[in-house]
Amino acid sequence: MDNITHTVIGLGVGELVQRSLAPEPDEAGQRTRHRLLLTACALASNFPDLDLFLTGLLPEPLGYLLHHRGHTHTLLYALPQALLLLALLWLLWPNARALLQRSGRARAGLAASVALGFALHLGMDFLNSYGVHPFYPFDGRWFYGDMVFIIEPVFWVAFGVPLIMAVPWRPARWLLMACLAGALGYFLHKQFLSPVSFGALLALGLGLAALRRFWAHSRWAMALALAASAAFVAGQGAASAAGAQRVRAALAPIDPRARLLDVAMTAFPAQPLCWIFVSVESDEAADRYRLRRGLVSLAPDVVPPSRCPAGLADPGRPAAAGAGVLLYREVEGSLSGLRRLRRENCWIDDWLRFGRAPALEGGAITDLRFATTPRGNFSTMDLAGTGGRACPAGVPAWTHPRADLLAPPPAAERQARR
Repeated sequence: MDNITHTVIGLGVGELVQRSLAPEPDEAGQRTRHRLLLTACALASNFPDLDLFLTGLLPEPLGYLLHHRGHTHTLLYALPQALLLLALLWLLWPNARALLQRSGRARAGLAASVALGFALHLGMDFLNSYGVHPFYPFDGRWFYGDMVFIIEPVFWVAFGVPLIMAVPWRPARWLLMACLAGALGYFLHKQFLSPVSFGALLALGLGLAALRRFWAHSRWAMALALAASAAFVAGQGAASAAGAQRVRAALAPIDPRARLLDVAMTAFPAQPLCWIFVSVESDEAADRYRLRRGLVSLAPDVVPPSRCPAGLADPGRPAAAGAGVLLYREVEGSLSGLRRLRRENCWIDDWLRFGRAPALEGGAITDLRFATTPRGNFSTMDLAGTGGRACPAGVPAWTHPRADLLAPPPAAERQARR
């Protein structure tokens, strides 16, 4: 997720922890604890992204692909990060240190805020199609939620509005509300949001503002925001599974001999009916693998694919592949050729520790999941500059997401498919 989302959710959960504890006996201590818990949870919700400073350890694009969401995004290495954050808060915040020395409630709240912040970061990053590998070094596999877009304004509204309503200075509240509404308007203008989604987000924000205005206890307001966000994620998970099933059903008749290995689902912001997908197919007998990128609408009679937000859709005229399923592009490659390149070129082998949808075209290798990102496909690596070069050092040992393409299936499995 983006760091605005991580911050807003961290502040909201920190507020919930603060309001769930009995107050401190003195007003100054209560005020310090409030600031401490919100700050700690917000910082913990962003701390793992400090791995962006490690991306320079490898040449582009490998540095970003392999070090971002790298070691700092694992459960094992969350512990030293948490200890470092606690040490910094202790050393750099004298009032907080004095409060922690005398208050068991403050210590418990701080521990809960930091633990929840790190857990939220890993959990939120899991939700999208980029993936995480939280169990490394015990398990180097990537895990993909395929549920939520990487920048999701639903969370901004659900947590941001109650937080803004709690700001005591009215001009600041109006300014922050205007910034939030302006961000939604920008998403609408860039066609990342549909008008219906924009209206639903405004209605959600107004409803939460009214509840917070007449329901002064912010503990219940933040609990409601958390429940609404959890319900949204659950709904997105069900929609993603239904969309992947619809894609599988549409693609199966096109090439019955091919084995469908994966359908990567990328959500649209605040739009559970529209999804970008990339499918990965393999045909061992024909020495071929195929990637298809397209769009699926779960309710084409209500929201035809043509009415899904255009800002995230692929350019060009798509081909229909079934009810609500459009195909934008198709890339084919040789299985033996991909395997040979992987064996002979360590740069490609390293890149394949990230690539979930590897496409070889135009003298480059690229991941089709990110074909239409606003800043271009950051995963693309030019092959001309890799041949004969020394292998990069310090490459993390993440498991290859497409191990099912990189090695022939066992003989028994090949025989069973004949």
